[in-house]
Amino acid sequence: MADKQISLPAKLINGGIAGLIGVTCVFPIDLAKTRLQNQQNGSRLYTSMSDCLIKTIRSEGYFGMYRGAAVNLTLVTPEKAIKLAANDFFRHHLSKDGKLTLVKEMLAGCGAGTCQVIVTTPMEMLKIQLQDAGRIAAQRKLMPETVAAGTVEAKSPTAMQLTRELLREKGIAGLYKGLGATLLRDVPFSVIYFPLFANLNQLGKRGVDGPAPFYVSFISGCLAGSTAAVAVNPVDVIKTRLQSLNRGSTEDTYSGVTDCISKIMRNEGPSAFLKGAYCRALVIAPLFGIAQVVYFLGVGEYILSFLPKKDN
Repeated sequence: MADKQISLPAKLINGGIAGLIGVTCVFPIDLAKTRLQNQQNGSRLYTSMSDCLIKTIRSEGYFGMYRGAAVNLTLVTPEKAIKLAANDFFRHHLSKDGKLTLVKEMLAGCGAGTCQVIVTTPMEMLKIQLQDAGRIAAQRKLMPETVAAGTVEAKSPTAMQLTRELLREKGIAGLYKGLGATLLRDVPFSVIYFPLFANLNQLGKRGVDGPAPFYVSFISGCLAGSTAAVAVNPVDVIKTRLQSLNRGSTEDTYSGVTDCISKIMRNEGPSAFLKGAYCRALVIAPLFGIAQVVYFLGVGEYILSFLPKKDN
């Protein structure tokens, strides 16, 4: 059966609304994930997700859990819109010659993951600096031995300040630091997520031509999202480490993906690649569950129905 065809503007609206709702709900967990992933041996400030969130509230207040949220809320709309629309576009064109096989579904996911990094990489680059600023500040107070000698405590930068600084020092390439690692994370994620979601959602359909109930789409999105998130978490750890600009004096620096992998393996062991995995699963599951519910409820189509239609 062919996928339900939805107009491109509706896809973009659906993806954008879903991203805004999802990010608002799960951003504190994403902040905990970033801080846990950036912890290295000798500078462990947090023992778990709950410990990280409690300490964040105590030292930075409730809104400290939303450091970097403005960047995400601004850029998640085009990012999620591109991801969902690109996947649907590739699925539609790959199914023109016949049945949409699993391999074709994976190719469509690959195309979606490749397209989204245009927005994802700079978004993640800025978000990680803002999220991790609180960890660095807490280390300065509670673990002064981890702070490089002569380091002066600075006021937390804003997203605009970070953007200007990166563009001035490194040009547009500064915003795309970690592009390779982002591709290595997002392409496999989409290759796993979209076919898995489509097949799980297919199981819950009300007959041959009927759509799946919204709760089936939500559960399918959650299961597919959490599975894909945990599967690519090792690459997410590498990406987070590569994109972090500020570190303690005892923390490693990395020149690239292979250097990062070798240093993590040598100094922290293979278990370090699973840091923040359960946080990432808790972030991605509802994020994509909400996305698919908005998508399948047709919120974008409903909004567009109020616009005047052009006469042919």
